[in-house]
Parts: sequence; C-alpha cells; structure tokens
Amino acid sequence: MEFADLMSGPQMSARWDSKGFSNHTVVDMVPQEMLPFVDSHWYQYPPMNPLWHGILGFVIGVLGFISWAGNGVVIYVFLCTKSLRTPSNLLVVNLAFSDFFMMIAMCPLMLINCYFETWVFGPLMCQLYGYAGSLFGCASIWTMVTIALDRYNVIVKGLAGQPLTIKKAIIWISIVWIHAAIWTTFPIVGWNRYVPEGNMTACGTDYLTKDWFHKSYILIYSVFCYWLPLVVIIYSYTFIVQAVAAHEKTMREQAKKMNVASLRSAESQNTSAECKLAKIALMTISLWFMAWTPYLIINFSGIFETMKISPLMSIWGSVFAKANAVYNPIVYGISHPKYRAALNEKLPFLVCGGGESDTQSSKSDATTTSTDEKA
Repeated sequence: MEFADLMSGPQMSARWDSKGFSNHTVVDMVPQEMLPFVDSHWYQYPPMNPLWHGILGFVIGVLGFISWAGNGVVIYVFLCTKSLRTPSNLLVVNLAFSDFFMMIAMCPLMLINCYFETWVFGPLMCQLYGYAGSLFGCASIWTMVTIALDRYNVIVKGLAGQPLTIKKAIIWISIVWIHAAIWTTFPIVGWNRYVPEGNMTACGTDYLTKDWFHKSYILIYSVFCYWLPLVVIIYSYTFIVQAVAAHEKTMREQAKKMNVASLRSAESQNTSAECKLAKIALMTISLWFMAWTPYLIINFSGIFETMKISPLMSIWGSVFAKANAVYNPIVYGISHPKYRAALNEKLPFLVCGGGESDTQSSKSDATTTSTDEKA
C-alpha cells in the first residue's frame, strides 16, 4: 500500500495518531469538515515551513493593497472625468471592476489562512472563494477580448467599421459576466468541484481528480476561457500591427513625395491616441497571459499526471495568477496620457511628474476624443 493511501483516512488529520506517532503532512492542520475536499495526493508532503506562509501572506497582502488602490483610482477617474466616459472606456472600467473585486474576494481570506497555516473558513467559503476567483478571472480575460475587438474595429476597419456605442458596450459587458457565471457555476452543481490548493490556504478547481468526467470540465473550460480568447486576441492584434505598419509606410512614402522629413507631427493628432490604446491593451493582455499560464500548466499537469505538483508549486501558481489584478492600473497610469491628465486633475498627489506635459498630450488627442464621444 502506498504512503498516500495510508494517509488518506480522516483519522490521520490530527498531528498525532493513536500510537503517538507524528503524522507531519501538509494536511495536519486542516479542520475535520474540510478533509472530504482534500485530495490524497497532498498527504505525501510534509508541512510547509511557516516562513513560506509568512512570505505568501505578505505577497498576497501587497498585491491586494496595490489592486484595491490602483483599480479603485482607475474606476474613480474614468467615471468622474467626462472626456473619459466613452463606450470604449466602459470596457476598461469593467476590467478594473473585475480586478478590484477579485482581490476583495481573494486577499483577506488567504491572508488570514496564511496566518493560521490552513483553510479555516469551512467548506462553503471554500466553494465561494473558488467560485469568485474563477468568475473574476474569466470576466477579466473576456473583457480584454472585447477591448481587443474594439481596437480592431477602430484601427483596422476604420470608417468601415460600426462604432461602439454605450448600448453595445453594455451588452458586451453583460455577455461577458453571464458567460463567466455559467462556467464558474458548473463546479458548484457537480461538474468538477472547488477544493483546497496544495498548502491548504486557498481553493480552486480540482485538477487532481481521477474521474475523466470531472477532468473534462477543466479541459473544456480552458478552451472557452483561455485558448479561444488567446486566439481571438492574437488574431485582432496581428491585424492591428499590420494596419499600423501599413499606415506608417504610407506616411513615409507621402513624406518622400513631398520632400519633407516626416508627416508625423500633423498625422499624430488623429492616430497616436488609438495606437497608444492598442499598445496599452496589448501590454495588459500579455501580462494577463503571463500570469495565468503557469496556473494552466499546473492544472494540465494534474490532469495528465505529467509532473509532481508540490504544495508550494500549487499555491505560487495561484498567487501568480492573482497578480494580474494589479497590472492594469499600473499600465494605464504609465502609458495613458488622457488618464494621467485626468489623474493629475482629480488626484494630483498620485502623479509623479509630467502633469503639464500629460495635459498637453491630452489636448493634442482632441480629435480622437471627439471621435470616441460620437461613437
């Protein structure tokens, strides 16, 4: 009989068995009511060094603070600045909203669990924790898909494309949340389940199950909430880059015919804002995929049993995924001139220099702003 099988019974949950031998597994401190949700895989690992719990708690606390502050400021500035209340920016606000509430749901519970070195909130909260993480993660990536499609429509199709309206943006956002809610409800009703992660301080989908019915959920879920969005985003930005490159080539040829060095200073008033928004969205999406890909690899490794998944690997994959919630406000604060100008007006103490230049840059984008408002 294997060690994992010997340790799989609920009688082994205490630190000491009836014969006085120390159990010393990562499951030692798990409350009795949580044991049915713990996979036997974790019984083969000794308890994690308390230092790791302290480091994990510190990291998740820092990520939570940055996410709350950054995304909260993004939501406040975009909603309180008239020039930024465009259909396209509704998608940006929805992304910030999703990231903000992801860390509201994730950070405090995991922080407390890291202090106690195990999940202390019971099975129901484990289900809700896993549900919230999956819901907000799925909503974030599909919101990024809508942002990419909007940029594709504006930059690639141009005047031939149908402009995004407030009504259409709200419909898109509603579809994003309904889609996310459907997929993240399945584990609650019996297709897969939400279980404690390796070090028992967070909960997520069960990727260690031996039942292919439950494995199929993760495989299909990854198609609709990872691979399909990735394909759409790559398709959109491939044509966006091609369109921008073709535009730049045309400008250079025209400048050569007119015997001038460049037409950029005049043309930038109409194109620079859109190109900057495309770069910002592309950067944000790239960071999102860098955050979630390790967690996807861990899930697939569990399904196909391609490598040993340790408790530390499992929880760091989860924490790394949550880090995507802090990227967006940083990207917008650094790269979005109109946002920086509005931030300088609303909350000047948060702007590290460049306020006047940002205001001038914002004014130079007036043509694009008026186009967005008409949309």
